[in-house]
Amino acid sequence: MQQILDAWTSAWRNAMNAAQQAQGAAAPMPNGWWPHAANGAAPFGAFKLPNASFEPARLQQLQADYSRDALELLRGATDTAPKAPELKDRRFSSDAWKTTPAYAFTAAWYLLNARYLHELVDAIDTDPKTRERIRFAVQQWTAATSPSNFLALNPDAQNALLESHGESLRQGVMNLLGDLTRGKISQTDESRFVVGRNLATTEGSVVFENELFQLIQYKPHTASVRERPLLIVPPCINKFYILDLQPENSLVAYALDQGQQVFLVSWRNGDASIAHKTWDDYIDDGVLEAIDTVRSISGREQINTLGFCIGGTMLATALAVAAARGEHPASSMTLLTAMLDFSDTGVLDVFVDEAHVQMREQTIGGKNGAVPGVMRGVEFANTFSFLRPNDLVWNYVVDNYLKGRTPAPFDLLFWNSDSTSLPGPAYAWYLRNTYLENKLREPGALTVCSEEVDLSRIDVPTFIYGSREDHIVPWRTAYASVPLLSGPITFVLGASGHIAGVINPPSKNKRSFWSVETDAKHLPADADEWFGVADEKPGSWWPTWAGWLDQFGGKKVKPRAQAGSAEFPAIEPAPGRYVQQRD
Repeated sequence: MQQILDAWTSAWRNAMNAAQQAQGAAAPMPNGWWPHAANGAAPFGAFKLPNASFEPARLQQLQADYSRDALELLRGATDTAPKAPELKDRRFSSDAWKTTPAYAFTAAWYLLNARYLHELVDAIDTDPKTRERIRFAVQQWTAATSPSNFLALNPDAQNALLESHGESLRQGVMNLLGDLTRGKISQTDESRFVVGRNLATTEGSVVFENELFQLIQYKPHTASVRERPLLIVPPCINKFYILDLQPENSLVAYALDQGQQVFLVSWRNGDASIAHKTWDDYIDDGVLEAIDTVRSISGREQINTLGFCIGGTMLATALAVAAARGEHPASSMTLLTAMLDFSDTGVLDVFVDEAHVQMREQTIGGKNGAVPGVMRGVEFANTFSFLRPNDLVWNYVVDNYLKGRTPAPFDLLFWNSDSTSLPGPAYAWYLRNTYLENKLREPGALTVCSEEVDLSRIDVPTFIYGSREDHIVPWRTAYASVPLLSGPITFVLGASGHIAGVINPPSKNKRSFWSVETDAKHLPADADEWFGVADEKPGSWWPTWAGWLDQFGGKKVKPRAQAGSAEFPAIEPAPGRYVQQRD
């Protein structure tokens, strides 16, 4: 939760400064101002305040609009026969909110004030990062103060209490106590899922393992396979089985059905025994070790590679390191919702500044001789949930605690709660050099595994995918990888968000995607220019990717009867032990 507290701190300071300027203060609040403690100390005196102000005419218009809407609402509430206002928010969609004027007007008053606060954020004249931090803080505040979140103001919860003769309240308290023990809000009935039994069930074997990862080789699905295998590098902050949830939505199974030999990295859940591991370790002993092992088992000098999210960042870094060594182990690279240029990191930017990065370096990063720690996966999970507070936090507070319900089983939300911890030094390095200082895009600005990183040395055909509604890797940021790489590039934009856009199997016949039928060597430098000439196509982007990948797989051969090789025999069945380790 530290990231959220950091964002709230910055947003509060900005809001106070903006408020004083808006009220006609002669000057902004001085750097270091903070509400004083009882002893007169200023505990946050080291903070520097950015400039923020309101344009007077716009502020006056907002105040006039608010006064008009508030007066209209008050008139409706005081009529002799008050008519319940229209409530368009789904939190207040039940009849219980609409049939009792007191509840309806409470909800309407809340919606009016929430809307006004968000309009004030839009009106603030300040730098983009400060505005987004204020927006995030206001979003958290308005989501938390909804009347639906309080038993005394929620008629649905009150009805459940009466109808169950108090059982809903008892069960809600039990749910709350259980979640306090776990350190996170339950979003699904976790008892209904077992990894390896009804999740991550594609048949395969673990053929290699070290301190950081296990390598899974999947059993082929076809009578013949492409001779060059595909290695998948998932994000190290999540379990790999988002790519193999169920047979009907498994990208792993789909690639196998297309005649690919598929290998996959299963990252270890970080604990004290690997708390000292660095970013260099994850590149050299992780990604590059996996590439070399797949090459050895398959007997091929080159393989196809795929990286998802931070796995794509790691894959590109590893291939750049290999290129600096004069090695070129990949015949192609696929990047799914991955960032190489961190100029625009979307909503996650509100969490990252010099103070936060230094705090991580000094607490878990092992800086200045400190004992390295672990960035716990539950922190990642909670942070990502608060990016969508109404859907992933307060919705479950109401259902689980106020109404005493057990969440419905949902495989995606089970995966979302099954997070992975990271060694502090690796996490702190990544945070500083990518999100904060954006050095990966600059040739020679970073040294990884004793090699200067230059992404332009990656001269292989590359397939880049972005999701149009992605709030974690904005699609224009995914597109920003195009000018950094040297080989021919295909870019595809899918509908929906970071996960739903990627996990979109053709059998579902859902959503759509955009692509450009043009010379892959001459993509526009600007993302919006590309979108202006792109064609929208119905359904999944997976077949487009599969057709592209097939070009680089080599000839078709008969698959081997057994997984692994003499040097790398099968260790255990997939999905392996590492993915079973939970926080």
